[in-house]
Amino acid sequence: MIARLVVAGSTVAVGLAAHTVANLRHLRRPQARGPAIAERVSVLVPARNEAAHVGITVAGLLDQAGVPDLEVIVLDDGSTDATPEILGGFADPRLTVVTGADEPPPPGWLGKPWACARLAERATGSVLVFADADVAFGPHALRAAVAELRAGGFALVSPFPREVADDWLGRLVQPLLTWSWAATLPLRLAETLPHPSLSAANGQFLVFDADAYRRLGGHAAVAGDVLEDLGLARAVKAAGGRAAPLNAAHLASCRMYATPADLVDGYGKSLWAAFGGPAGSLAVTALLGLAYVVPPLGVLLGGRPGVRLAGAVGYAAGVAGRAAVAARVANRVWPDAAAHPASIAAFAALNGISWWRRLRGTASWKGRPVTAAPAPAAAGRG
Repeated sequence: MIARLVVAGSTVAVGLAAHTVANLRHLRRPQARGPAIAERVSVLVPARNEAAHVGITVAGLLDQAGVPDLEVIVLDDGSTDATPEILGGFADPRLTVVTGADEPPPPGWLGKPWACARLAERATGSVLVFADADVAFGPHALRAAVAELRAGGFALVSPFPREVADDWLGRLVQPLLTWSWAATLPLRLAETLPHPSLSAANGQFLVFDADAYRRLGGHAAVAGDVLEDLGLARAVKAAGGRAAPLNAAHLASCRMYATPADLVDGYGKSLWAAFGGPAGSLAVTALLGLAYVVPPLGVLLGGRPGVRLAGAVGYAAGVAGRAAVAARVANRVWPDAAAHPASIAAFAALNGISWWRRLRGTASWKGRPVTAAPAPAAAGRG
């Protein structure tokens, strides 16, 4: 039985490694320099208790090259730290700071979609950029991303910043954010086929054609979604548009979590929603464990030389796929890629924690529950 599991896991790991290497050939990397953008770009930033980062984010956005017609709108969403004072220190006519009361979102809405919807109402650009308040933007980030949006005829592009992590848990888990779709999502098909499952997006940096955003209903289409970024990409496809992830590691960076405890809270609030329900979560966790944890266990526990060899091949394939993605998106390659089995084990643990909090109703983020209050029944519904 062990031998069969090791061989099966190694086969999956080798197949995914081969797909990853081939897939990376189709990963779009926007050019850092190009012609100026000849249209109005609205950058929309929801900020709630982001004193540690928001100053860097706003300064980077106001320092963009090649975007002469730019507006930056920040919603201070009921912050109780120094976020308002930091925002008040900017004196730039392109920046508008909107103050939001610290009150629950309306029924049917979660906090971030509601904040983004309010920002979108004020935007006047033909391009809407939704940016998290902990992203550090290089001077060519907007020009490169908007140029890719227009050149590819997309309704939405999602540039993935370089994920910065220094603590042990962050180094294990954060690289999986990009690796997961680079290894499993066929990028060429994802750009052309309308099926919503062929989607990847990162809410840290989303670039929309404004008309396409409004046609799909804006953030109202994902009002109660914990993973509103992925929901938006799927909604774009459902509305007949095209969407694509981009490699923006050379354009922007993000330190999502300062400590391991913050990371556990961050993934604990949302990971349960990533795979369509308990069955999907269990299936994905089991498949990843089979491909990336079982083979190295086979090396340690397999006994027979053939089992150990099969396990070694599977382990090497998993490390190779992880290293290929890390090298492409400017993550640390070694020794982190060698710890890929531990990364998958950490992911499985976080998935369990997330479901535990979901079932107990204790998931929260920045002082707000991660469950939208029920919306009133729509008129005409039985």
